Order: sequence, then structure tokens, then C-alpha cells
Amino acid sequence: MIGNRIRKAREEKGITQETLAESLDVSNAYISKIERGRTPVNLNNLDKICAILETSADYILRGANTSNEDYMRNEIIDMLEGCSPEKIKLIAQIIKPIVDYEG
Repeated sequence: MIGNRIRKAREEKGITQETLAESLDVSNAYISKIERGRTPVNLNNLDKICAILETSADYILRGANTSNEDYMRNEIIDMLEGCSPEKIKLIAQIIKPIVDYEG
């Protein structure tokens, strides 16, 4: 999830992996591995990544950017990203009654 959030924040800023790698003085392969969840990011680089992408470590680590009013919606969207179509249908069946409830 951490890598997905870094990738998403990077893409939203219009920054390429190459540009991010150059800013951190690391290889493009390293950034790619972080984004794919193949290697962990150390705290020093995480701090630099957050500064470059203008996002909080809270969002990158937990998916909660409390400065953003839609942080819970974004966290749910992040959770759904890796789900199969069958799992998404099941989740929709579970939450639909909650969404429709008018109490």
C-alpha cells in the first residue's frame, strides 16, 4: 500500500519515476521497486519523497491525510485498488445497505 500511495502521489504531481529518482539521488529501479512493494523505503528517503510530492507521511504510511476532508474516501479507494472484480462486487453488496440507510 505504501508503494501504491507513493506512485499515486507522484502521478498526481506529474512527476516521473526518473525525476523522483534524480531528486533523491537513487536509481530509477529503486523507485520502481518501492512503488511495486518489492523493497522498503527508509525513513530518510520517505521524508524526502513526502517533501518532493508535497504530501504527508501520514498519508503515505497509513492512507490517512487528515488535512484532506476526503481522506477516508481516498483510503477506501486505495483498499479497493488490488481487489478482484468478484471481491469488489461482494464489498458493494455489503456496503450498499449502509449507504442506503436513512437513519
